[in-house]
Amino acid sequence: MSGGKSSMPISRDDTDGNLASWVPKGDGIVNSFQDQETTGLYARLGEQENEISALRWQVARAYIDEMQQLNEKYALERKVSDLQMAMDEKQKEFATSVSKELAQRKGDLDHNIKLISNLKDEEDERYIFMTSLLGLLAEYDVWPNISSASAICLAVKHLHSELQWKIKTLDGENESSPSSHQEVEQHLDVTDDMRRYMDDNNILDPRSLVPNDLDEGPGIEGFQVVGDARPGGKLLGCGYPIRGTSLCMFQWVRHLDDGTSQYIEGATNPDYAVTADDVDKYVAVNCVPMDDKGRQGKLVRVIANNENKITCDPDMQLEIDTYLSKGHATFSILMLVNTAENWEPATLTLKRSGFQVKINETGSTPIFERFSKDLLIKIPSGISSQFVLTIHNGSSHPFSTHNDVRKRDTIVLTMRMFQSKVLDDMGKGIRNSVL
Repeated sequence: MSGGKSSMPISRDDTDGNLASWVPKGDGIVNSFQDQETTGLYARLGEQENEISALRWQVARAYIDEMQQLNEKYALERKVSDLQMAMDEKQKEFATSVSKELAQRKGDLDHNIKLISNLKDEEDERYIFMTSLLGLLAEYDVWPNISSASAICLAVKHLHSELQWKIKTLDGENESSPSSHQEVEQHLDVTDDMRRYMDDNNILDPRSLVPNDLDEGPGIEGFQVVGDARPGGKLLGCGYPIRGTSLCMFQWVRHLDDGTSQYIEGATNPDYAVTADDVDKYVAVNCVPMDDKGRQGKLVRVIANNENKITCDPDMQLEIDTYLSKGHATFSILMLVNTAENWEPATLTLKRSGFQVKINETGSTPIFERFSKDLLIKIPSGISSQFVLTIHNGSSHPFSTHNDVRKRDTIVLTMRMFQSKVLDDMGKGIRNSVL
């Protein structure tokens, strides 16, 4: 070509050569870029692998710690289980021992109550016997200074010998004979041996206690009983001491319709609290005045309530009659359970045929009885608001009425009325069956 810049023809070889010379330059840039990126990826990959390794190590460590904690947990649970089993066994042993001890205490308590009852009966018999002997001796002006068995026995022997000698003297000898009088007086004199025995046993010579015209001995004037002669009331025996009286001995007595009498246990003070045991009975007080020399005056006896029987006040009688007409009564009480300190709130329910006691807390019914002649209802001496039920099997159960004496007397009288009515009905049924 002419007239311009000439262009050289490009051959295929030249083209391939040029392309070949250019392509290597581009591959170097790409490879360099790829190397940097790969290096970064490898670096990040290494870091991530390190992190994964660290995490795996932490997971493994945590797993090991967890397994150790689980082992410790299982060991502790096993120890707790063993301790719980041991505790359960100890509790069972303790409950068994406590149950045995409570049963033994209850048995001891029942035995003690029976012994106390037997002792009371024996003391009543002893007191009646001794007072009967003292009354017999008092009729012959013989006054032992102390109320002991030996003193009374000696006084009775002495009185017996005197009476025997008098009988022989009156039957066999002339009363007008001086020698007879001398022998009687000689026999009536206390011998030296007897005097020494009386001095050793603190027994006064009976003749020294016989009042004469100038000295009638200690006494009490205007003796009377004042106070409220109803259950829960107080009675007081009082009078004016005369002739040197410095001391008075008291004994309260119940007189029954059959003519017998009962000395009230523990009632040896001037005052006396009337209880349900005194209802429909005569209550009297015996008083023996004494002086500083130990001489006793004549026994003074006064019947309370103007010599009438003890009765309930109208309100109490109306309450009891209401219970009887309804044939049902309920009282809140305390029951002694097992030990002397364990008083449990309970409910006493009376019905026409029987009664029951239910413990409020547990709902148990330790007593469920029918009224019978075996039921005994007693009021202990000196315990103001308690009463004791002795049931058919001989076991005794103490109860209390929260220091409410009136309530105690109402319960006792109501139960006795229910019991009396049941026994009367049983007697009528037996008589009808016989007829």
